[in-house]
Amino acid sequence: MVRYSINDLEKLSGIKAHTIRMWERRYDVISPKRTDTNIRYYHDCDLKRLLNISTLNRHGFKISNIARMDDREISEKMMEISSTHGDYESIINNLVISMIEMNEDSFEQALNTAVLKLGFEKCVTHVLYPFLEKVGVLWLIGTINPAQEHFITNLIRQKFIIAIDGLSKPGGQDAKTFLLFLPEKELHELGLLFYTFILRKNGFKVIYLGQSVPFDDVAEVIRIRKPDYVFTYFVAAMSQKEIPPYLEKLSEAFHQNKIFITGIQVKEIPSELPENVIIVNDVNEFKDRLKSL
Repeated sequence: MVRYSINDLEKLSGIKAHTIRMWERRYDVISPKRTDTNIRYYHDCDLKRLLNISTLNRHGFKISNIARMDDREISEKMMEISSTHGDYESIINNLVISMIEMNEDSFEQALNTAVLKLGFEKCVTHVLYPFLEKVGVLWLIGTINPAQEHFITNLIRQKFIIAIDGLSKPGGQDAKTFLLFLPEKELHELGLLFYTFILRKNGFKVIYLGQSVPFDDVAEVIRIRKPDYVFTYFVAAMSQKEIPPYLEKLSEAFHQNKIFITGIQVKEIPSELPENVIIVNDVNEFKDRLKSL
């Protein structure tokens, strides 16, 4: 049985720990269990209920009224909110609950609603990125397993591919080409797919190599296809010490043009970068750079 501490609930729900304790005492909204040493802990059912309560409370429902609702009534109110409102946190909470339950229909409904209301790009930046951060918290505290993570990331991956396929292909011989890939052993593909979407939407051609591409294969594609730019992503596969030598090697193989890099590890690279290597801090910064290419 998965266990959450009260601090875990605070991180995942956005409700302060002291508020959770107060709601427990006054309204009995969730009922913690206790260890032999009298430390509170919670289960998935407590997290799901708290996420729903958080959403209802933000939409004007008093906690005293929510406390009198049973799970069926709360679910009905949540359905009403999801169909008429589009605040990001409510959608994110629905996605978290769907992931915990491995409920594909519920996840699809929440995500499709967000895409329709916000558009795909805004849905990614305002909903999916924060959602994936919460997935990271769940992973770190050991409350989701690899099956749940793969289940949800594959559903999101399908959305990215559908969105990319739905874009018009760049026209004309003058369209510049980006080569996109993940270094060897790097498997976190969602960010790279999103930048593929951004590039295609802005009229660039894309050669997409995907996950875990050996360096020699990247060099061979560069030699054959001669792309104008290279784009890669660093999340977890390399150590901080391994990235600079890799970038030096990539810079030498593609010395005639720019190499764009991004990802969690990029922000803490310990040494200077080659002149043709450019760090991308976020999507908006990248879109501004594209205007000058």
